[in-house]
Amino acid sequence: QVQLVESGGGLVQAGGSLRLSCTASGRTVSTYAMGWFRQAPGKEREFVSGISWRGDSTYYADSLKGRFTISRDNTKNTLYLQMNSLKPEDTAVYYCARGSFLGTVVDNPSQYNYWGQGTHVTVSS
Repeated sequence: QVQLVESGGGLVQAGGSLRLSCTASGRTVSTYAMGWFRQAPGKEREFVSGISWRGDSTYYADSLKGRFTISRDNTKNTLYLQMNSLKPEDTAVYYCARGSFLGTVVDNPSQYNYWGQGTHVTVSS
């Protein structure tokens, strides 16, 4: 069993930055692809970013490229999402999730089998 706990969310003004963390416990996630998703009120959960198990490949939703950076520290069993130049439309609950063993990153949430409880990000205009 894997437990994922996100942190780092909060209220920020447009143009500001936040760094989200996702710490895994129970079992290692170092050999799994990992992803960040978000869900805004009234909208479906959407892919934000993903990273391969070794951290050598990263993927982003097209609309977020250049503003968000995903990274991981496998020695700490932790995933990060650096979010810069935040916009009000980035307001959502952000979730981290564990993907496939030694697998590639995919943007389909059904391919992720463990999820955190989410952290709220609110960007004011």
